[in-house]
Amino acid sequence: MTELATTGTDLPRLRELNSLSIVRALRDQPPSTVTELSQRTGLSRPAVDVIAQGLVADGWATVLEPGANSAVGRPARRYQFRATAGHVLGIDVGVHKILALLSDLDGNIVHSVRQSVAADAPPADRLAELDNVISACLTGAGKAPADIWAVTVAVTGAVDASGRTSFFTPLPGWGDVDLTGHLASRFACPVQVENDCKLAAVAERWQGAASDANDIVYVLAGMRTGAGLILDGVLRRGYGGAAGEIGALKHVRWLNAPAHLQNCPGVPDTVGPDDAAAWVFNAAREGDKAARTAVSRYVKDLAVGAAALVLALDPQVVILGGGFSRSADLILNALRQELQRLCLRMPEVRASTLGADSVALGALKLSLNEVDDRLFSAGLSAPVAPRRK
Repeated sequence: MTELATTGTDLPRLRELNSLSIVRALRDQPPSTVTELSQRTGLSRPAVDVIAQGLVADGWATVLEPGANSAVGRPARRYQFRATAGHVLGIDVGVHKILALLSDLDGNIVHSVRQSVAADAPPADRLAELDNVISACLTGAGKAPADIWAVTVAVTGAVDASGRTSFFTPLPGWGDVDLTGHLASRFACPVQVENDCKLAAVAERWQGAASDANDIVYVLAGMRTGAGLILDGVLRRGYGGAAGEIGALKHVRWLNAPAHLQNCPGVPDTVGPDDAAAWVFNAAREGDKAARTAVSRYVKDLAVGAAALVLALDPQVVILGGGFSRSADLILNALRQELQRLCLRMPEVRASTLGADSVALGALKLSLNEVDDRLFSAGLSAPVAPRRK
């Protein structure tokens, strides 16, 4: 990009476009000199020098002065994007927990709060707990709602255009909850609501096991089974938000797959339904025949839906995520074998590396994307970086 000849009425917009090009050149890069920024943007060195100093004054960048041990001659100053100009929230409202992550604009987590919640909690109680978690996260980071530039909340169930889980959700009464409206009364920034499986897929591509892939099928394996899809590097929601909800088709066998683990012979009466799977996986590791059979049957059912998605989408990678991914040592090879038998082309099959934080991390990434989308479409005036005191 080079400076363009323009009339006087166009100069303010041109300056903003040139400033945005410098901000882009600073994002996700090590501290850069004026020469490096000039080469990266196509702007002249004098223009870059002036713009960079203006970005520092406006709080969008910081300058690193040369150290005492710099090379002989006049060393160049380096500029870096000021990630603390704003902050975002990513929140996972799950069946058993609420997790909030607060980060700067580079995705560096500043504070997190995790709180257990009863699976049968009514909407009012779950919303109250959500409010408490958000307050604790903001307070712990020394931030106010006005300091947050974007909020994304993950929920279980397919999310429609209104942000509601109107199709289905395992959370009691949650289908009627207007979560966007509830949080909009607290935050002036954009608030997004998205499905947890989809956001887990986003997280795996951002920081997890699929960081080298653009075509991904993420399979959430737990007491609930679901999927998130990324094609050509883009999260796919579908027309109504229900993309990937292949488990709704009974013939896929995802609905009843966990029952193989819950109903495994030999599970002690003292082990509750939510803990039965963990007991079975441990017993299978120790060679228990019934447990091994239960795991094998579970994987066969899991593979049916995964294979259907692979055949339809031909992904590079299938990611095994969710709570059962902690037992990838028992599941992964068996899943590969089943997919090899069922699919025309075999994708790579990998286990999640993000664990229980994957959904909240995906929500955080969506919030960061929202900030970038507004920044580079609306310009530096929205949002505005506060001047440093």
